[in-house]
Amino acid sequence: MSRSERKSLPLKPLWYWIGDEVTTPIMTRRRFLQGVSLAAPALLSATAGSPNETIQLGVIGIGPRARKVLAGMLPWKDVRCMAIADVQASRRESGKDQVDRFYGTGDCGVHRDFRELLDREDIDAVLIATGDRWHADASILAARAGKHVYSEKPCGITIDACRRLADAVLEHDRVFQAGTQRRSVPNFRAAAELARSGRLGRLHTLHASVYTPVLDNRWLPAEPRPPREECDWNLWLGPAPWRPYNRRYVDGQWRRLWDFDSGATLLDWGAHTLDLCRWAAGGDRAMPVEYEPFEDRIECRHADGPTIVLDFLKDPFGDRSPHYRTRLGTCPVRYEGDEGWVETGDSGGIVVHPASLQEELPPIERVRGLDVSAHSRDFLDAIRSGGTTVTNEVVMRHSHIACHAAAISWILGRKVRLDPGTERFVEDPEADLFLSRPSRNWSRI
Repeated sequence: MSRSERKSLPLKPLWYWIGDEVTTPIMTRRRFLQGVSLAAPALLSATAGSPNETIQLGVIGIGPRARKVLAGMLPWKDVRCMAIADVQASRRESGKDQVDRFYGTGDCGVHRDFRELLDREDIDAVLIATGDRWHADASILAARAGKHVYSEKPCGITIDACRRLADAVLEHDRVFQAGTQRRSVPNFRAAAELARSGRLGRLHTLHASVYTPVLDNRWLPAEPRPPREECDWNLWLGPAPWRPYNRRYVDGQWRRLWDFDSGATLLDWGAHTLDLCRWAAGGDRAMPVEYEPFEDRIECRHADGPTIVLDFLKDPFGDRSPHYRTRLGTCPVRYEGDEGWVETGDSGGIVVHPASLQEELPPIERVRGLDVSAHSRDFLDAIRSGGTTVTNEVVMRHSHIACHAAAISWILGRKVRLDPGTERFVEDPEADLFLSRPSRNWSRI
């Protein structure tokens, strides 16, 4: 797609945003949630103060990723999964089977509509692993309902969605954990600590690997919709614009499609790797202010600090990119200073220069980057202590917004400047058009 073709997406008729199936709310409490901000109820029965209480978990969206995350949560003795919500009957039954097999019971509840799960007073926290389009809105509803939230990334498909989510978590005083779990993986932690220690000298360039961005808004051929109990297509779409049902969407082929995905897919990895670079630079509250796209990268420049380079990896599972000296698995990052560099990735290994720095690294347990056990433990500990998580709502907000700004620069094919204070672009109404997207009124679904 040429740069001129990236600048606009086709206009859609009104029915595209409304759909052909709008119903009245099915619960009184839901109508209340739509218009009133709820004070967070005192859930957890004393969980925050008592190590003997169990944190009761609900799962919203139970596809392959959710099952992996849940597998990392279930072994913790102080958490109990109570219910699964998914619009597809086959998935919610598969999720129930996973939970019941683990506990050796048949007690796990199932819901087609996740709002029924949020109405349950026996749920303290939720794991949200729907498609990207639902992450922010489902997390906001969960926070309003008094639930603590672990949300898979990308946590919001626009800048506006990310800041609305962060604001809701703060307003309702909930614990939030973004599913950018590499901050809890030992080799990534060690590399960031080395970068922050000053032993690399002044950091000047941080490399974050990302997929090559794409813009795609194709529609798959329309197919007959299944019964609602088998697959609730209207609820699957949620805030996304209406389009006809096709089985391949719900099987996972929504990815990389503009209506359902985040930031031209740049956040698929960027939510991890750009976040890790910000962490290594020690600037969790600082965002780059200038974003400039090139053929093989996007440069994200701070007002006073290192440049973060988003490197496009055409084949992230094949030969290494020329930007990286080693092959250390998926999601590689590289931190360069005046006196040395460090590089790591999902293989669990770390390479440093000069070699003398290797002796200063602590023994590092090799953990695959997709493991979420430690990250979920951080979430549960924050619920108990009333503290915060390693990828809390503030961390998520700034890292995700920076990723979105980079994606917008690529879509427009030119340099853009972001005001970190207002989280808007500087004298750039064309870029500001991408701050949010039109949304269907899913509250009436």
